Amino acid sequence: MNTQVEHFFRTAQQWKEEFNLLREIVSDNKSLKEDYKWMHPCYTLEGKNIVLIHGFKGYCALLFHKGVLINDKKGFLIQQTENVQSARQMRFTDIDQIATLKPVIEEYIREAIRLEQSGKKVKMKTVSEYSVPAEFKKALNEDKALKKAFYSLTPGRQKGYLFHFNQARQSATREARIEKVYQRILDGRGIKD
Repeated sequence: MNTQVEHFFRTAQQWKEEFNLLREIVSDNKSLKEDYKWMHPCYTLEGKNIVLIHGFKGYCALLFHKGVLINDKKGFLIQQTENVQSARQMRFTDIDQIATLKPVIEEYIREAIRLEQSGKKVKMKTVSEYSVPAEFKKALNEDKALKKAFYSLTPGRQKGYLFHFNQARQSATREARIEKVYQRILDGRGIKD
């Protein structure tokens, strides 16, 4: 029994009943182990993440870590944002919806397990597939130290910065973000290091 998981379910304010029913449905699959990751109950198969239970203001959800590979013929899986490459959510707004969809949920869990067992991998975007905003291109062209430091970062760190810059809608915001992380890049650190 994982005390963090127990605490999560015991102290949930919103979605308590829904979380407990989702837990029951996921736990019916005895091949999954209940764990606690990213401050949420996460169900794993031989240490590999399969599905996570989480909640938001307007819905609770199951997050399938390799959801993009699931054959979503029923159209229930949702990509949280355009930048989420692998995970997909199955969202719920009340306990009756979960109860009604129990057979579908179980089917998707079984498929997620089969995908993991098959060894299939999600093809992730490479750094070159992320656009470099004009403001950052300009900064790289004007500052040789910044350019050298940025391209010395790991591909994951480079993607993290490009994602961060591209999330800003206005040029002034992108420029402010670049200025704010300038020293981090020079120090060889990622956006979240």
